[in-house]
Amino acid sequence: MTSTAQAPQPGAGTAHPEHLGHVIFIAAAAAMGGFLFGYDSSVINGAVEAIRDRYDVGSAALAQVIAIALIGCAIGAATAGRIADRIGRIRCMQIAAALFTVSAVGSALPFALWDLAFWRIIGGFAIGMASVIGPAYIAEVAPPAYRGRLGSFQQAAIVIGIAVSQLVNWGLLNAAGGDQRGKLMGLEVWQVMLGVMVVPAVLYGLLSFAIPESPRFLISIGKRERAREILAEVEGKGVDLDARVNEIEHAMKSEHKSSFKDLLGGSFFFKPIVWVGIGLSVFQQFVGINVAFYYSSTLWQSVGVDPSDSFLYSFTTSIINIVGTVIAMIFVDRIGRKPLALIGSVGMVVGLALEAWAFSYHLVDGKLPATQGWVALVAAHLFVLFFALSWGVVVWVFLGEMFPNRIRAAALGVAASAQWIANWAITASFPSLADWNLSGTYVIYTIFAALSIPFVLKFVKETKGKTLEEMG
Repeated sequence: MTSTAQAPQPGAGTAHPEHLGHVIFIAAAAAMGGFLFGYDSSVINGAVEAIRDRYDVGSAALAQVIAIALIGCAIGAATAGRIADRIGRIRCMQIAAALFTVSAVGSALPFALWDLAFWRIIGGFAIGMASVIGPAYIAEVAPPAYRGRLGSFQQAAIVIGIAVSQLVNWGLLNAAGGDQRGKLMGLEVWQVMLGVMVVPAVLYGLLSFAIPESPRFLISIGKRERAREILAEVEGKGVDLDARVNEIEHAMKSEHKSSFKDLLGGSFFFKPIVWVGIGLSVFQQFVGINVAFYYSSTLWQSVGVDPSDSFLYSFTTSIINIVGTVIAMIFVDRIGRKPLALIGSVGMVVGLALEAWAFSYHLVDGKLPATQGWVALVAAHLFVLFFALSWGVVVWVFLGEMFPNRIRAAALGVAASAQWIANWAITASFPSLADWNLSGTYVIYTIFAALSIPFVLKFVKETKGKTLEEMG
């Protein structure tokens, strides 16, 4: 499933719909999938230590339960396009919402560790679907003049979802007197944390009934008249609707369906540009960013911070993540993708190195010394800020722009798969690495952040201001 990439006919690019508020509502409703993506990815942070205690499991087994959702993510992302092309974008959103809801209920009421893992795979599948369907639907429905701004709703929704999950976790923990296994509504607090996702999941499902199907999908199944109505609704009645329908139809017929075979070539299996995309994806994850969202409460508690404060720090980190994302949205088209990536890499090296230094000190009465504790806290926020204002956004922009048209879809699929695999590797390895040496773990992340600088300088080309056709 790919979004419409052709140039609009004269007038379409600057067309303004009569009801812009309705168009914004449509994009925001679709972006609820991104909110659930962020919420589900991060909500487990509040349950990690309670799950460890409840089921009496070691770090390795615990890590697999946390990371196993990413297997579902990879499957969901890989199949969402085909499902959406067959049954429609809206129906695909409704399936994702249903899976999110079932996963939330199952995760809140597990019989054993294995069935908690199973429900997390189901939730991961829904995340994978949402990560593909939301941006594609928004790109297909948004008026050309507003496509970039409306497209940014997805990333904004993800970081807001992360922040809200941490705020809800913190509120629930305080309601239970700071005990992660304390009782709330007849359940342990961590179960309520996982179950609360039912609310946004149901809301996502309800909103999907209030927005129109993608005109591109309607044209693909022969419903041209309904497609015309929706185009008039979102692009304005002043646009030549017949020309727009013909234009989309022509683009769909002339599209080259890229395949895995198209990516092969060069000295090392893939074409060099594909390896660059894989490299960007892997570096984005190997700096350890998801440790900050999956394990930050556990991390702070391991160096003597009490649970309530650790949850508060997780929330403030997610607020910093939102601030950094907004900064990236403002500057990515002004100063360019490559300079922003380099600025972010330098900032991440500083933040991670300071964390490694602080965590190298022995605990005194179960806590880091005061100076090292404050340095670790500030450095963690600094790291997340520099990641969010650079690699968090820039990598996705690069991956959408850097590949030649004839291989774009297939290359993006391979790069995205590499990202899920790298995410899984970091998520699954952190508890065992932290048990081995927490400072050493952060040294490893620092090294990857430092290596990203020569990688960007040597292999990554700036895509700012270039049309997709100029990519080859």
